[in-house]
Amino acid sequence: MVGVGGTKRAASPTRAISPPPLKRKIESTVTRKAVSSFFTPASQKKPEQITWRVINNSAVIGKYISESGHKQRAEKPRIAAFDLDSTLVSTASGNTFPRNSSDWKWWHATVPSKLKELNEKGYYVVVVTNQKKISLKKDIKGGQSDSKSLTNFKERVMAVMKQLDIPLSVYAATEDDGYRKPRTGLWNEMLDDYDFDVAGVNLSESIFVGDAAGRPNDHSHVDRGFAINIKVPFKTPEEFFLNADPEPLVEPFDPSIYLQAESSDDVAPPFSRQSPLELVVFCGSPGAGKSSFYWDYLEPLNYERVNQDLLKTRPKCIKVAKEHLAAGRSVVVDNTNADPETRAHWVQIAKEFHVPIRCVYFTASPALCRHNNAVRAANQTLNPESRTLLPGIAFGDFLRRFREPSIDEGFQDIIRVEFQFRGDQEAKRLWGQYWV
Repeated sequence: MVGVGGTKRAASPTRAISPPPLKRKIESTVTRKAVSSFFTPASQKKPEQITWRVINNSAVIGKYISESGHKQRAEKPRIAAFDLDSTLVSTASGNTFPRNSSDWKWWHATVPSKLKELNEKGYYVVVVTNQKKISLKKDIKGGQSDSKSLTNFKERVMAVMKQLDIPLSVYAATEDDGYRKPRTGLWNEMLDDYDFDVAGVNLSESIFVGDAAGRPNDHSHVDRGFAINIKVPFKTPEEFFLNADPEPLVEPFDPSIYLQAESSDDVAPPFSRQSPLELVVFCGSPGAGKSSFYWDYLEPLNYERVNQDLLKTRPKCIKVAKEHLAAGRSVVVDNTNADPETRAHWVQIAKEFHVPIRCVYFTASPALCRHNNAVRAANQTLNPESRTLLPGIAFGDFLRRFREPSIDEGFQDIIRVEFQFRGDQEAKRLWGQYWV
C-alpha cells in the first residue's frame, strides 16, 4: 500500500479485505393471482367481492358478493332489510357515534347467526341506513370530497360484510332528501338494482328491522315509518333478535288520519267576504297550509296576497299592502304573524285605512307542519311555488314567539282553520306517506 508522502507500507495480516457486494435478489410484488387475472379474458373474470358507488352525490351503495352466492328458495323474492347502527352493530366504545372505522361490535351475539340463517332460507339481506355524518361535498380548492367520514364508514361496513360472508348490500343516505328514511328512495334503488321493480317482491313475508320505532326512549320513529311506506312488516331489534314483546309507543304523527275525512263540495267554504274592502291577517306555523288556503279560497274572491317570503322584508310588505288598499283592493297578509307585536302593525294599517281587519288562525300541529314542509320540498307536483325545505329552526322560532290571536287585539273576527288535505289520488298517495 502507498501512504502519505509515497512511503510503502506492508499490508496488515489481520486486516480483512472487504469482499465484493453480493447481488440481492429482488422479490416481485406481483402475485400469481394477479398475473393469472391479467391474462384472463374479461368475460371469465370473477366480479370484485366488494364494490362501492355513489349516486346523485347523496346515496352510498356497497355490495358484497360471497363465494356461495344467493340461495333462491321462494317463487317471489323476500327481503330481510335492517337498519345498521343500534340494530346490527353498536359502538365498542359506548359512544353514540363511532370514533373510527374499528369502533364497532355486534349489537347482540345472535345477530350474525340470524343473518346467515336468513340467507340460507333464501332471503335477500340488505341494510338501509341514514348516515348524515358522512360528507360527500366537494372541497372548493381541490374538487375532492371529504373522504375521511366516507372512508371510515366503508371500512366499518366492509368489516361487517367480511365477518358475515353472505351476499349483502348496504344503502346509506347522507342527505336530507328523497333517499333518507322514512322516504323510500333507497328502497326503490334496491328494487332497481336487483330488478325486483319488474317482477315484484313478496312484501308480506319480507321485513324491516330498526331501532327508531317511536318508543318513549327512541330518537324518532323513522324506521317504523319507513316500513309502513314500503308496506312490509316491522320489528325492533329486541323483537327480532331477542324475541322480546312489543313495547308501548309514543302516539306518533299519522298522516293517514288526515285522509279519512273527505271534503265535500256541499259544505260551505271556510271563508267568505264580509266587507267590500278588508284586510285579512293569516296566523300560523310554516307548513300549516296558509298559502294553499289563500289560493283555494281567497284568490278566487280577488284578494291580493302579500307574502314576506316573496317580498323579503316587512317594510316592503307594508308598502305593497298600503298600495293595494289605497287602490280599493282587499289584502291578505300571508305570513306567520306569530305574536301580538307583529300583528299590531297590520291592526294599525287597518285603522289608518278605516277598514275592518280579520284573522285566519291555522291550528295545524308542529308535527303536521313539519310533514307538510318535507313532502312539499320533495315533490314538485305538490309544490307549485317551488318552496325549499325549511330548517327545523324555522318551526322552533315560530313556537317560541307564538301567542294565540285574540279579538282584543282589534280583529273583527277570528276564523279557526283545521288542516284538511285537498288533492287527487296521486297527491293523496304521496302526501299519505311518512316523510320525517
